Amino acid sequence: MSASGALITVNGCGFPSGLHYDVANHLWYEPLADGRIRLGITMVAAALASFKIFACTPKRVGRPIEAGRSCATLESSKWVGPARVAFAGKVVAVNDTAIQRPSLLVTDPYGAGWIMVAAPAGADPLQGLVTGAAIASAYEAWMRQEGFAGCAPGQP
Repeated sequence: MSASGALITVNGCGFPSGLHYDVANHLWYEPLADGRIRLGITMVAAALASFKIFACTPKRVGRPIEAGRSCATLESSKWVGPARVAFAGKVVAVNDTAIQRPSLLVTDPYGAGWIMVAAPAGADPLQGLVTGAAIASAYEAWMRQEGFAGCAPGQP
């Protein structure tokens, strides 16, 4: 993955500025040159999972995804839950390495720990997501609202 741009840090949590973020669902999106979109969890999601994810089960290649619905199920020591995608489309690739080694989602969330690549169904699938300079203020507000201390192990 090429998370272009500078790394923005908020309370110890890093966010590459070249990605798009769904703050409420803690997913990042990387638009690819061919119109497809790679996605994964943010460092905040990793911290909320106590930096331990034991299973990542994405939808299979060829399956449709619906905006606001689960595109993958993640299992941590604290919970089992959905990764809710921001747009409708179809799964075109899954990260088999992350399925076999789900710890990659927390040790390298913006690199080898991506979850899937999807082909969006509509125009402007990343509309409404946060990117660039707005990342810091969006995550600062979320952290304040949720009482989230930061991304150092043991903080959340």
